[in-house]
Amino acid sequence: MRRRLALLPLCLLLLLCGCGGAQERRDLPQLILRYADNQPEDYPTTAAAEYFAQLVEERTRGRIRIRLYCNGELGNENQVLEQVRFGGIDMARVSVGTFAEPYPKMEVLLLPFLYDDAAHMWRVLDGPIGDEFLISARQTGVVGLSWFDAGARSFYTREPIGGLEDLRGLTIRVQESAFMSRMVELLGAKPVQIPYNDVYSALRTGKIDGAENNWPSYAFTGHYQAARYCLQDEHSRLPEMQIMSTVALDKIAAIDPDYVAIIRQCAQECALYERELWQAQEAESERLVREHGCVVTQLTGGQREAFRRAVEPMYQEYPPEEQALIRRIRES
Repeated sequence: MRRRLALLPLCLLLLLCGCGGAQERRDLPQLILRYADNQPEDYPTTAAAEYFAQLVEERTRGRIRIRLYCNGELGNENQVLEQVRFGGIDMARVSVGTFAEPYPKMEVLLLPFLYDDAAHMWRVLDGPIGDEFLISARQTGVVGLSWFDAGARSFYTREPIGGLEDLRGLTIRVQESAFMSRMVELLGAKPVQIPYNDVYSALRTGKIDGAENNWPSYAFTGHYQAARYCLQDEHSRLPEMQIMSTVALDKIAAIDPDYVAIIRQCAQECALYERELWQAQEAESERLVREHGCVVTQLTGGQREAFRRAVEPMYQEYPPEEQALIRRIRES
C-alpha cells in the first residue's frame, strides 16, 4: 500500500507533463507558408505582407502562419515566380511585368497610357476584368489573390525636359524588357537596358541621359540627385499581384476547406492597406524631390494626347481578342 502511495505523485507529475506537451502541440501551427518579396522590410508591399500574415494567423486561430522573406532573400522576381509555379515557394508579390512572360495576355496591362489616371486603373482591376485576370492566373500554375499598387512611372533626366520633343535622341534606361524598349523607341528616345542597381552611377557618369520609374524609386535611390528634371507623364501604371502556389492551396484546403476563403479575404484586405501605404510613400517621395529643388513638369492635355498617339503602334500589334480587351479597359 505504501509503495502505491509513493508512486502516485510520480504518476500525477507524468500525467501533467503529458498534458502540457499536448497543449504545446495544439499551439503549434499546422502549416507554415513562405512568402517572398524583393523589397526591403519597410516598403509598402512588405508591410502589407506582414499585415496579411497577421490576419491569416488570427483568423485561422494560429493553425496557419506566414513567414515573410524580403530583400530578395529567396531570389529575384523571375526566380520567385518560377518557384511559386512549382510549389517551392508558397506565396509572393510579383510585378505584372514579370508575370507577363509566362502569361503573355497580362502584357496588355503594361500598355503605356492605357489608363486615364489611378482611379481608372482601380475601376478596371477591382471589377470584372481584374477578377478575370486573377482567375486566369491558374493557367500558369499559380493562384491570383489580389492586386497591389506600384504607382505610375515617369521620365527623369540630367538635362531639362518639358515634352515629347525633348525626349528625341536621349538615351533612357529601361527595365530589361523588350516591351519597355519598344515604348521608348516609339517616343523617339534610345532605350538602354541596365540593371536597376547600376542606374545611379550611369546617370552620374553620363552613360545615360535619363531613366523612368515611380516616385519612391526616383527619390529613395538618390536618382533625383543625378537627374534633377522630372517629366511627370505617367506613361505606365504597373500593378502588382499577390500570388499563391497551387500546392499551398491544396495544403490549406486539407486543414480546413473554409480556410481557402479566409486566405483570399485576408489578401484582399491587405491589398487595400498596401494602397494606403503606397499613396503615403508617393506623397513623401514627391515632397523630398521638390524640397531638393528638382524641376517637375506635368503634361498638358494636348501633350498627353501626343504621347498617346506616338505609342499607338503598340496597340495595333495585338490580335482581335486582345484588341477587344483593350477596348473594355478604355471604356471602363
